[in-house]
Amino acid sequence: MGAAALIATPGNAGRPRPARAGTPWTGTWATAATGTPAEFDADCTVRQVVHLSLGGDAPRIRLSNDYGTEDVRVGEVWAGLRAGDPDSCAMWPDTIRPVTFGGRTGVRLPGGQHRVSDPIPDLPLAAGADLVISFHLPERTPAGTVGPQAFQRNQLLRGNLAAAPFPSGGADLSRYVLLAGVSVRTRRRGSTVVAFGDSITCGSNTTRGANRRWPDLLAARARAGGLPVGVLNAGIGGNQLLAGPGRPAPAARSRGNGRELDQGPAGLRRFAHDVLGQPGVSQVITLIGVNDIGHGASADALIAGHRQLIRRGHAAGLTVVGGTVLPFGGSVHDRDGHLAVRATLNRWLRESGEFDAVVDFDAAVRDGTSRDRLWPGYDCGDHLHPNDAGMLALASAVPLILLG
Repeated sequence: MGAAALIATPGNAGRPRPARAGTPWTGTWATAATGTPAEFDADCTVRQVVHLSLGGDAPRIRLSNDYGTEDVRVGEVWAGLRAGDPDSCAMWPDTIRPVTFGGRTGVRLPGGQHRVSDPIPDLPLAAGADLVISFHLPERTPAGTVGPQAFQRNQLLRGNLAAAPFPSGGADLSRYVLLAGVSVRTRRRGSTVVAFGDSITCGSNTTRGANRRWPDLLAARARAGGLPVGVLNAGIGGNQLLAGPGRPAPAARSRGNGRELDQGPAGLRRFAHDVLGQPGVSQVITLIGVNDIGHGASADALIAGHRQLIRRGHAAGLTVVGGTVLPFGGSVHDRDGHLAVRATLNRWLRESGEFDAVVDFDAAVRDGTSRDRLWPGYDCGDHLHPNDAGMLALASAVPLILLG
C-alpha cells in the first residue's frame, strides 16, 4: 500500500504551455499574505527566516503592504545567512548585507502597494539555504499585511538590532510580517512553480522550523534532480477557492475580525496576486477546495471555479496542474454529504482533461481500506491534515517531469 500511495497520474490535456518570459530573476521563496491586523511599537526589529528553494545571486527582497490601509515606514533592512539551529534568527557575520530600495537604506510602503529591493551584491545563496531578513521599524507600525502561519520561529526585538549577528532575548513571532518574497538571478534559466492552496499547502501541523511543507519537500526533490526550479508556497490556512473576505476597511479591523481575515481572500481573487505576479512563474499546481466543501459549496460551483483558474493561468502562458482533494473522512468537514461532493470534484479533476496535467494527491495519502480517510500513518490526528510523512507523500506524488 505504501508504494501504491505514491503513484501520480499526469493528465492528458496536451503538452505543457510555454513558460512566461521577461525577467532575469526567479522566485525562490514566497508567502501568501492576508489582511490580518497587527501592530508594532515604535523602535523595534523584526527578524524573519525564509527557506530558499532555488539558489542564485543578486537576491531581491519584496516587502509588501498590499493589504494595509496606512502607509508604513521601514527603516534599515539587512539580510544574511541564518546561523545556528532551526529556531535561530541569528546571521553569520560575514554574510550580513544591507538591503536598499532605489539606493536608500529605508523604504516607505504606501497602503495597498509593495516594493522590491535593489539586487543585493556579494550575497550568493545556495539552494536549500535559510536567509534571515531583518528590518527596523522606527515608528508605531500598523502592519496590515501578514502571512498568518509561518511554521518557523521569527523574532521581535526592542531597539534597532537589524544588523546584529547574534541578538538575544525578544519575543517569538509565528507569522511573516510585511514580507512577501525573495527572488534570485540564476546562471541557468530558471522557472518558478507556485503551489496554490490552503492549510495543507501552507504546512499546518508540520514540525516547526523543519521545512516539511510539501512544497519545500518538492523543491528538495527538484534540487536532487538538478532542476533549476523555484517552488513558492501560496497556501493560506482556511482559504477557500470561492469565498473569502475582501480588503478590510479600518473600521472592520478595529472590530477584531482577525480570524476571518487570517483565511485570506478567495482563491479566485488572490490568484493574480499570489500566482501570476510571481517573478519567473511558469507553472501552478492547485490543491484547493476542501474548505469550500466544508462550508457547503457544490461540486458544480467548484468545477466552475477551477475552470476560471485554468483560463486565467493559460491566458498568462502558465502550465496549470490540478491536484485532487485529499480525503477528510472523520474530520470536521465530514457531514452533510460533503464526501460525495469531494468524489464528484475529484472525478472531474481526473477525467475532464481540462488541466495540462493532474496530480492525484488523494491517491497518494488515502487509506487503502477506507478511501474517504487519510492513511493513519499520514494523518496528523485531525483526519484532515497530513503529518510530516504525509507531506512527503504529497511531494513525491508530483512527477519531476512536470517541472522540467
